[in-house]
Amino acid sequence: MPTPTRRERRNQAEAEASERGIISFADRKRLGVRAPLLVVQILILLGLVVTGLGPLLWLFKAAISTTQDTLRDPFALFPSGVVEWSNLGRAWSQSGIGHYLTNTGLIALGQLVATLVVCTTIAYVLSVLKPKWGRIVQGAILATLFVPGIVILVPLYLTILHLPGTGQSLLNTYWALWLPGAANAFNILVVKRFFDAIPHELFEAARIDGAGTVRVFLLIVIPLSRPILGVVALLTVMASWKDYLWPLLVLQNPGIQPISVALPRLAMNSEVSIQMASLFLALLIPVVLFLIFQRQFLRGVGLSGGVKG
Repeated sequence: MPTPTRRERRNQAEAEASERGIISFADRKRLGVRAPLLVVQILILLGLVVTGLGPLLWLFKAAISTTQDTLRDPFALFPSGVVEWSNLGRAWSQSGIGHYLTNTGLIALGQLVATLVVCTTIAYVLSVLKPKWGRIVQGAILATLFVPGIVILVPLYLTILHLPGTGQSLLNTYWALWLPGAANAFNILVVKRFFDAIPHELFEAARIDGAGTVRVFLLIVIPLSRPILGVVALLTVMASWKDYLWPLLVLQNPGIQPISVALPRLAMNSEVSIQMASLFLALLIPVVLFLIFQRQFLRGVGLSGGVKG
């Protein structure tokens, strides 16, 4: 039987896909169907662009507009004809945005390291080492996903206020943010599922060669898991960057607060144009990070269900 060509395989795939769709492949070739469908697709795309980029573009416009323009006509494009690029510099220097962004970066970096260490080690124990009590621990971790965060807020605060075993307080330290956020149940289960898909023959071969538990973890599991670890890292940084309530409770010293907590306080003493510029600078970094690492993020999400053999 002759092997089908690439074009024949593509036509067959399109035919199979059309059988599962509302509009068949033959109807798509008709001008009366293709033209309205194209218009609908363009309208949907424009709607997504407007709803997704519209707020960002408006914030950028407001950040370089005067206060009078923003208050008088918020949706007009520079009604007075004045573009205040200096708002960005004033927000950086006068409001101390650079200092608070540095604090936020330190918090996000520490949160990233703590999360990767805790999630990978717990997932490695449950997935590869498989102790007898592993199923009980996994069930307990899964159960925490059904507990609303607001319910454990008070017990968690009391734990930070008087650390069990030592009685010390972690208030006004970054450890109060790093430690509670490290054991994230969702990240642990996602990483464990990825570890489950790694062929166990690799672990057996490594043990035959004399590799111990730590070497298997560092030399085999971690290198193969870079896609999913990239996803966890990006999600952790984004969550740490936008967190507000918990840093507000445990970081009462204004000098060490992140940008999310500092912005509402700075807004009370700043004019509207400086507020908008501060918001834009705070939003710019996570957006740029996502645009830079979006390929690794999407690739990691696609591979989170398994590993190619």
